[in-house]
Amino acid sequence: MRRRPHVLLTFVVAALLLGQRSSSPDVGLLAFGQLRSARVVEIERAIRTEMERQRIPGLSVALVTEHRLQWAKGFGYADLENSVPATERTVYRLASISKTITATAVMQLAERGKLDLDAPIQRYCPAFPEKPWPITARQLLAHVSGIRHYKRPEEITSTRHYTRIVDALEIFKDDPLEHEPGARFTYTTYGYTVLGCAIEGASGMSYLDYVRENIFQPAGMDRARDDDVFALIPHRAQGYRRMPSGELQNSPLADTSNKIPGGGLCSTVLDLARFAIALQQGKLLRRETLEKMWTPQMTRDGRQTSYGLGWSLSEHRGRREVFHTGGQPRVSTLLYMRPEDRLAVVLMSNLEGARLLDLARRIADLALQ
Repeated sequence: MRRRPHVLLTFVVAALLLGQRSSSPDVGLLAFGQLRSARVVEIERAIRTEMERQRIPGLSVALVTEHRLQWAKGFGYADLENSVPATERTVYRLASISKTITATAVMQLAERGKLDLDAPIQRYCPAFPEKPWPITARQLLAHVSGIRHYKRPEEITSTRHYTRIVDALEIFKDDPLEHEPGARFTYTTYGYTVLGCAIEGASGMSYLDYVRENIFQPAGMDRARDDDVFALIPHRAQGYRRMPSGELQNSPLADTSNKIPGGGLCSTVLDLARFAIALQQGKLLRRETLEKMWTPQMTRDGRQTSYGLGWSLSEHRGRREVFHTGGQPRVSTLLYMRPEDRLAVVLMSNLEGARLLDLARRIADLALQ
């Protein structure tokens, strides 16, 4: 890793945010693959332009083409107060990208005959009480279960620490469903907490042990782990939110142990790039299983959603997009893939509410030119 002071363009989020001029470092690795230097220049220009437009303090990026990690780099600051540069090794909360990892674990267990996607979820998670209608893992993966999302702001910024996934069920398990399962799409992070409980019941392992042994290690994700607020995690980014006045503030305290399977993991852009490669190369799931995950789900009345089993689905310029965004205190994140092009873009920032999808599309378009 080498530091490259940015001399031609003094992009300084710190100046914009803190009212003083200083240059912002760009730190990263530039020679993973065969990406031409001219293309890298264009990609970096697009990144800096978007960071300046949104006034993003820190951003880390990784690019995969042809199933290879081609390029990764950090821009701006992971920690404004201490002037710590963002790099490709900066650790961010994954936020809802955690759902893609949980979905992969569920589908692995389904492939191995240990979890029936259409059985009542209590078969694997008896701690979740029965409701007026049965709920299945397939419905939970697709966000059509009827289990609620956050109800109160303090659930988003919870500071209570949970040591077991089953304990986090207490937050919502006795609440009524929002609707009959399958009736409509209702996004729910808590539904993925139930899936985490089901993974434990089906595998006989703790959720974290299962994903570590069956996803992180096979994919080479050496920094991926739970976002434990008490742990010393090297290179962990600080997080920021922008007030209506435009001023930056530190993000509020939030302990994500209340939602580990749906939004409580952390890692680097390098690890998420490796996860994308492992998926695309069939190291974690069979191709036919991935295609099921990347197929839009239907409601009971035949309406197609824009979500598969753990993934958001769309098209851009006639090409299929498979992605997941994440947003919570401290971060905005995105894992973006175009499967037919064997491409993935990972973007992780320490500004809440940052919009990253258009930038990912721009990077992908430039990389494929």
